Amino acid sequence: MFAVSLGDDGAELRPLEPWQAGEFLTHMDRGREFIGTHIALPDFVTDPVSARAYLQSYADKTAADTGRLYGIWLDGTLVGGVLFRIFEAAQGTCEVGCWLEPAAVGRGLITRAISVLIDWAVDVRGMHRVEWVASAENTPSINVAKRLGMTRDGVRRESYLYRGVRHDSEIWAVLADEWRAARAAR
Repeated sequence: MFAVSLGDDGAELRPLEPWQAGEFLTHMDRGREFIGTHIALPDFVTDPVSARAYLQSYADKTAADTGRLYGIWLDGTLVGGVLFRIFEAAQGTCEVGCWLEPAAVGRGLITRAISVLIDWAVDVRGMHRVEWVASAENTPSINVAKRLGMTRDGVRRESYLYRGVRHDSEIWAVLADEWRAARAAR
């Protein structure tokens, strides 16, 4: 297994796989309410069987080259994750996403981890467009999209049914040439 350093604070990005279901569930239990503010992940990961099934679904997506899942570890503890929710290699488009437990917020972990994913998608896999979709009410997520240099493409009104309420989704994206230019300017 590999680990990618996310900086001097000891944070690492690693694949999150089915054999880690217990650790994943423990992490989800620590952050369940916070993580569930805007995304349904905690509703799907409620016990060892569902935790393993969720991780297996991404192992299957990895094998089919249609998605990938990575955990963020800080000081050896799983504190969040990033993923390619959608990965359409033939079309050159993908969608990234994330979650984080409260103890890890405010450290730039998501911005750093998603940057690694975008670098790989653009440089290694030749992706043309990387998307970010967030609830219009999820200001921290939208701020990450802004920090990544993404452009707001629009709003899908009431497109996301979550816990019985329809929410607007904002669509943000960065194109490969924009990503490369921004990276070169750093």
